[in-house]
Amino acid sequence: MPSKLVKLFSRLPFFRRKERYIESSYYKNLKKLLEDLFASGDGESHPIHCYSADDLIRATNNFHPSRIVERYSCYEIFRGFLDGRSIIVKKYPLGNGPNEDRSRSRVIRDIVISLQMSNHENVLKLLGCCLEFPIPVLVHEYVAKGVLNPDASLRGANEDQIILPWNIRLCIAKQVASAVSYLHTAFAGPIIHRDLKPSCLFLDDDYVPKLHNFSLSITIPPMESDVEDDVTGTIGYIDPVYLWSNRITEKTDVYSFGVLLLVFLTGRECWAFLGVEGIPMIPYVRGCDGRIGEIVDPKIYEEVRGNEQVQQQLHDFLELALLCIRDDIEGRPYMVDVARELIRIEEFVLAS
Repeated sequence: MPSKLVKLFSRLPFFRRKERYIESSYYKNLKKLLEDLFASGDGESHPIHCYSADDLIRATNNFHPSRIVERYSCYEIFRGFLDGRSIIVKKYPLGNGPNEDRSRSRVIRDIVISLQMSNHENVLKLLGCCLEFPIPVLVHEYVAKGVLNPDASLRGANEDQIILPWNIRLCIAKQVASAVSYLHTAFAGPIIHRDLKPSCLFLDDDYVPKLHNFSLSITIPPMESDVEDDVTGTIGYIDPVYLWSNRITEKTDVYSFGVLLLVFLTGRECWAFLGVEGIPMIPYVRGCDGRIGEIVDPKIYEEVRGNEQVQQQLHDFLELALLCIRDDIEGRPYMVDVARELIRIEEFVLAS
């Protein structure tokens, strides 16, 4: 018996260290979260459920690799099971020193914006978070279809590729434009997502898109038209004007969204080389001078062949995309105008 007691008490410092570690992480994260919620100052109450580390370890089988849904350079997405339902758990790797502080700031930014956007049907609902890890862990609603691939297709149950039909692609574009427009106009200052791309979109059973990952978002101060910050985002989607000036405007997201429209239209990744000569997507599309048959995903073009109304939709969709990626930012539309035009394009066939 004494030997057992010795073994038990010899482990107590370990548990105390673990408790102090969890407590330290919790208060660091809570302090930063409260600061950012206060700074957001939108006048709304945003209750959030705080899960324990044990809850999420149990839900994901200790973050077992078999539970990984998607893996990215900055975070991993797990499928978990908690309180009788499926959830999505987003876990960021542990950084060191300044990297840890930067990761914490970005994750908490994601939490704050997700809470502010929680009433929009095209935003992935944040169920809560866990502040007991060094970097907070986010818990989202589960959506069955998963994340869009870089070419705007879906991964099937057997790892096969699911090609989305044209009407679904158009509807997704319209709904995402609505969410980004809300982000730009619903608050005291426009919030710029800064990393719009297919992997930011989950689809539910009805192919309704859910925008997520606001970790790189930045707010333009009220009464200002832009804000300066270091360049960040995803190569291929970053606005060239932002790239050389470090200035962020609403049109920064418009450019990224225009590239996303081209991905929907071509069915190719944004960094793909197109045509016989292997030209990068944007110069290739610009050089086609509106010849839709040389641009549109062949599977889509075959689907709508002979339907003049749908082909007009494709032309209008292409023109909108090209407007969004203009080098001259003054010539680009605002997201509210993009959203309005996508509604018009979709209703063109319905009204005919």
